Amino acid sequence: MNRLKLIKIICASAAVLSGFAIAAPAQTPGMALLDGLTPGEWTLKERGSREPGQKVCLGNPELLLQIQHGSASCTRYVIENSPKKLRVSYKCGSAGQGVTEIKQESSALVQIHTQGIRNNAPFSVNVEGRRTGSC
Repeated sequence: MNRLKLIKIICASAAVLSGFAIAAPAQTPGMALLDGLTPGEWTLKERGSREPGQKVCLGNPELLLQIQHGSASCTRYVIENSPKKLRVSYKCGSAGQGVTEIKQESSALVQIHTQGIRNNAPFSVNVEGRRTGSC
């Protein structure tokens, strides 16, 4: 095979392969930490508080990402994503924004730090989330 023909084949192959690479859709990574949590009733208690805490039925663990913004429609950006630590930034339009970091101690115990703006006021909260039963 002559050199010119070989170069053309290599260039054509590179063009085809790069076209496939460009055309491949970007995939949003799953959030491994949330996938490892046990569904059920969870109690969210602010660290250092004497209050009993808020009970939530954790069917969708993404609820833990924006505990200060509830069910507001928010866009999210994953900053850090590992099986034991998750950090997410989110924006909820006029309702505010925040950054939440969740550290998993077990499938039934997490530490949550969230800070941001809600209703034009700043917040910074440390919460322990503990599975307390079924719902």
